[in-house]
Amino acid sequence: MKLFESKHLFDYSWEQVTAANWQKYPNELSTHVVSVDILNREIDVEKSVLRTERLIACKQAIPHWLRAIVGADEYSYVREISEVDLKTKTLIMKSANMTMSHLLLVNETVVYRPDPSMPESKTLFEQEAEITAFSSWSSICNKIEDWSVERFGQNAKIGKNGFEMVLQSLSEKWEESGLFVKDVSNSIMKEIDEVNDLTHDVLVDVSEKTQEVFSEVSEKTTSVLSEVRKLRGVWGRG
Repeated sequence: MKLFESKHLFDYSWEQVTAANWQKYPNELSTHVVSVDILNREIDVEKSVLRTERLIACKQAIPHWLRAIVGADEYSYVREISEVDLKTKTLIMKSANMTMSHLLLVNETVVYRPDPSMPESKTLFEQEAEITAFSSWSSICNKIEDWSVERFGQNAKIGKNGFEMVLQSLSEKWEESGLFVKDVSNSIMKEIDEVNDLTHDVLVDVSEKTQEVFSEVSEKTTSVLSEVRKLRGVWGRG
């Protein structure tokens, strides 16, 4: 068995990286990934966990000496199961090859989590793969495992660079969306301020006019009462 390990720091928040993960393929660099199909998806509402099962199809040339041994074509399939945990902010992806698994087994685990030093803006990527070849000849096992580790490392590097491109592309869209939302928000706030100002002016005007009406009514009431008192005085003297 051979072990492959890799770490990388993405200059994006965990939320951005997790969202971009579902749009990682296709990209210009990871041309070996032919298709990605979702087989199952479920949400655990109580635990705030999204579970997804995917089938990933790859097309990649293999050495003639390996093809002579395994007799395989260029297509291979990988089953991936992932969990997005919103409470702990972790994305864990576990995958294993379905093609030629009786001769070569690759178990990969990938974890995305906020970087402890800058959790709001950076995401830590950790990758580990156990590569095991099965053969009655140890020399052949070692050769297959060595080739697999080398090829896995090449694909991991390509995948990381391809994901950076996807993140950069999405980041530009996020920025545009953010600016759009900000413009809309500013426009709405401006409208609200204008409405508030207008409402204030209307209320002041209504208050002033109401006060005028009350004053007029009060004056007329006072005048009427005065006339009534006079009339009462006249009738009283008679």
